[in-house]
Amino acid sequence: MSAPDGSPVGAERSIGQLFASATTEMSALVHDEIALAKAQLKQDVKRGAASGGAFSVAGAVLLFSLPMLNFALAYGIRTWSDWNLAVCFLLSFAANVLVALVLALIGVVFAKKAQKSKGPQKVAASMKETAGVLQNAKPHPRPDDTKVLEERVRNTKAIEAVARSSS
Repeated sequence: MSAPDGSPVGAERSIGQLFASATTEMSALVHDEIALAKAQLKQDVKRGAASGGAFSVAGAVLLFSLPMLNFALAYGIRTWSDWNLAVCFLLSFAANVLVALVLALIGVVFAKKAQKSKGPQKVAASMKETAGVLQNAKPHPRPDDTKVLEERVRNTKAIEAVARSSS
């Protein structure tokens, strides 16, 4: 098992390695947050396009079907019943309006779904929270570099002395 930078787990890593690892992970986190925001925005755009498409189809159906469907339906109703032809035309118009209303309701449903989606706002809030945590983070106090170097020299000399005595 190894750490993200490839060093074995449990092995001591230098501050530079830890900082590089943290920087890499933060960069990956920011890139993932941006990708998430893009995906959610793309989904909202698709819903908005579906809403606009449904409204467009509703308008086209109402516009283009009125003359042909009104005549066909009115004469069909007149054939099946002995009603006045004007009443038959009103009934055929009402049927076309009903179809247009159903399509408009479908468009309203898609528009509300697109409006309710708060995907990009959630991602922005998450990124602000991450930035706030990082701003409040304080580095651990570092020991004096000269003391660390002196200790390493002493440890190296001790290790060499043990190595010589055992050989």
